[in-house]
Amino acid sequence: MAMEDEVGGTVWDGSRYLIVRPENGGFRDLFRFLVSADGAAGSKFLECSHEGFDTDEAELLGGGGGGGGGGGVTPDHRWVIFVSIIVRKIISVLGKPMEWVGYFVEFLLNLLSLNGNLLGLLRNLFRGKVLIPQRDSETFISAIGHLDGRIDLFKNEVFVEENGEPASATRGIQLDIGNQALMDLCMMASKLAYENANMHFVDFYNCWNDYQQERSTQVFILCDKPKDANLILISFRGTEPFDADDWSTDFDYSWYEIPKLGKVHMGFLEALGLGNRAKTSTFQEHLQVKNTRFTSSNSVHGTAGHSEGSQSLSSSASSEEKQSKGVREEKQLMPEMAEMTAYFAVKTKLKSLLKEHKNAKFMVTGHSLGGALAILFPTVLVLHEEEEMMQRLLGVHTFGQPRVGNRQLGRFMEPHLVHPVPKYLRVVYCDDLVPRLPYDDKTFLYKHFGTCLYFNSLYIEQKVNEEPNRNYFGILYLIPDYLNAAWELIRSFAMGYMHGPEYKESWESILLRIVGLAVPGLSAHSPTDYINSVRLGRERTIQMSSL
Repeated sequence: MAMEDEVGGTVWDGSRYLIVRPENGGFRDLFRFLVSADGAAGSKFLECSHEGFDTDEAELLGGGGGGGGGGGVTPDHRWVIFVSIIVRKIISVLGKPMEWVGYFVEFLLNLLSLNGNLLGLLRNLFRGKVLIPQRDSETFISAIGHLDGRIDLFKNEVFVEENGEPASATRGIQLDIGNQALMDLCMMASKLAYENANMHFVDFYNCWNDYQQERSTQVFILCDKPKDANLILISFRGTEPFDADDWSTDFDYSWYEIPKLGKVHMGFLEALGLGNRAKTSTFQEHLQVKNTRFTSSNSVHGTAGHSEGSQSLSSSASSEEKQSKGVREEKQLMPEMAEMTAYFAVKTKLKSLLKEHKNAKFMVTGHSLGGALAILFPTVLVLHEEEEMMQRLLGVHTFGQPRVGNRQLGRFMEPHLVHPVPKYLRVVYCDDLVPRLPYDDKTFLYKHFGTCLYFNSLYIEQKVNEEPNRNYFGILYLIPDYLNAAWELIRSFAMGYMHGPEYKESWESILLRIVGLAVPGLSAHSPTDYINSVRLGRERTIQMSSL
């Protein structure tokens, strides 16, 4: 499948992949595939490479050879594919309505907050002084921001306790990996990534996503100090509540196999701008070591927005010229617009910052989909043999992250993120649905790796290899899931009394808890519970390296 090139990198002479395409068949085909294991019906939904497959994949593809099929899939596996396709079909149908509802909900939430909630809005309406929210303005807050309005690290008692004094904007952060203070910083940064570019006083990138075919992969970078920084933090935006494509990506089971590395979730690679399933050869072009400056497959990368006044993160003109020259020197087709993919944009900026701040190390973080991109970013750095950059990696903290690849991927990254010193923490709250996706079994092969910090609904921490109910749909967990959702709703009314006004839940968060009564695990994905887990969590025993 692969051979070594003259510089020690890997060159593909073929590719292995599986693409689940819910749009290629109807409900009748799907029903035939589920009930009678009809291979012809299955082949409409499953597309695979023409390379040889191992036993499990052959079983999935009907004994299979190239092109797909479905006759050999066991009932359990057919059911998983069926559920995935049904969910993605529903999401596809609801895509536009979800977008419209999202615009309306966010507009309404911001209208209420700008005018002092309902009574203030009525008062301003009577006076003719209603404040109208403007999307992409500094005052416009996302739905995630309304679910949890906390933005201030300084009220975190743990930070003060561990550092001996209140935090300040100019102090360098001298923290141990895995402690509450740094985890709190990462979680708050993960939440901030959902906001628009005008909310950030840092470098903010809105990059091209090959899966969604639009600029929808958002990431920002900040330093703890303008000069001589100790910490560079990279935060990827996660799944937006009303973005159908984001949710479809989470439920997608398509993968692309990278020699040596293993099988990686195709949608997440596309979100980083590292390929396009419409032309699978683009994954090879982007990922092989000899070509690490490739363009997006349809010649649009994304845009990088730079907030005014960011001293610690502004690039010099000469640096930009060198970058542009370096890209032009690649003998590849270049886009008319000099725009960048998320992976390339962040990698280029990070190199510049590491050169500027000699003593700095960097952290990567993200919530939900952002967590998946956060762990894949250093993974691709390792693949591209960026050894000097990886030596400056302090760690990766993810929150509610879905699975990104198979067990081979975990084994490949263990020497870099797990041994000899753990650098990768995967935080999971209770019944959160997203970390249980995509499905984990012998056919789909999606596996978590690294250290999992699991918090139950009492915010008690356990260090585990895998969260309980790893595939979410387990019958034994059905009743406990619903009971727990009811408990979380009751608890939401008492949080402010139990732990102080900082923990009082917003009415928006309480409404989401009510929705969670119908879909347990959905409300548990909210950043609210992850912030509470970090700040209120007990039995914290993990020991890791220091900055």
